[in-house]
Amino acid sequence: MGNSRESISAFFPAYNDAATIGGLVEKTFHLLKATGREFEILVVNDGSHDATPQVLEDLQKKYGSAFRAIHHPVNRGYGAALRSGIAAATKDLVFYTDGDGQYDPAELAALLAQMEPSVGLVNGYKTKRSDPQHRIFIGKVYNAMARWLFGISLRDIDCDFRLIRRSWLEKARLQHDSGVICVEMVYKLERLGCRVVEVPVSHYERVAGRSQFFRWRSILTTLWQLASLYFSRLDTPAARRSVAELNPK
Repeated sequence: MGNSRESISAFFPAYNDAATIGGLVEKTFHLLKATGREFEILVVNDGSHDATPQVLEDLQKKYGSAFRAIHHPVNRGYGAALRSGIAAATKDLVFYTDGDGQYDPAELAALLAQMEPSVGLVNGYKTKRSDPQHRIFIGKVYNAMARWLFGISLRDIDCDFRLIRRSWLEKARLQHDSGVICVEMVYKLERLGCRVVEVPVSHYERVAGRSQFFRWRSILTTLWQLASLYFSRLDTPAARRSVAELNPK
């Protein structure tokens, strides 16, 4: 299972996911405990207005220091939730997937098995997307457009089931608060020379809650930020310095 000595931070962005987040944390806790690694589990509550805060309070009592909850007073967006989780992570590796239960955290074992020293990102790709047809269509168009615009080789940009070395995330310096953060993340990591491995994962129907992305305001914000990301190309002095450091002559 890769390098079993590397510690891991596992986190879940959650928005009105009271029905699913407890089971995800429990399954992840038992999986990581069985690996013998040092680990922590975090949930970023992105302004939920259901029972998510109470569920997280109960999880804190149950798992103690192995669990932490981060609360956004208002809903700030998917990217903001990811950035909060990444900033709070303290271990060597960072795993995240969504709090809505559409991915099975037990499949993290397959990602860990591929996390060799030379690998910076192990990314899942959906074998079959279990969503309504309009979401499948929008997802395919968005994925194809992003891969074409940014020259990204990863096959499934919006598969939010990822295991990443924290050192690479620190170099990437993610900036966006919307769903475009996934494009930003993959684009920056590939551009910086991060070695990527892809692993097939299952995708399940949503049993509760509502996607943060599939709302008109979120879609428009994401498209605007995607255009901004494309035109800027992230060609900043800091980015050039990072590339130079990683690829010395």
